Amino acid sequence: MSNKVYDVLKYIAQIVLPALGTLYFTLAGIWGLPSAEEVVGTIVAVDTFLGVVLQLSSRAYAKSEKRFDGAIHVEETEEKKIFSLELKGDPNEIDRKDQLLFKVEKT
Repeated sequence: MSNKVYDVLKYIAQIVLPALGTLYFTLAGIWGLPSAEEVVGTIVAVDTFLGVVLQLSSRAYAKSEKRFDGAIHVEETEEKKIFSLELKGDPNEIDRKDQLLFKVEKT
């Protein structure tokens, strides 16, 4: 799942569905709309399922190498440490990012 899809689904799960459930439940009480418990129960069930799927996706991503933008290699000799940078992807796209995450690899 791409970052954009994840972010949209997370927004839906954290903001949209709870707000929709609250809105329908409130309006159903005021205006006598039908099946308030059933509608809100369905929204909560969908929201809970979506939350579980997103959590599983987040855990898998955190354990993967995909989250890193590259690696910093550290080679230690008797005289000094040598650091080298390995960047994944196009270096010309760095300025489009807000932050970078590098894995430190010691040799």
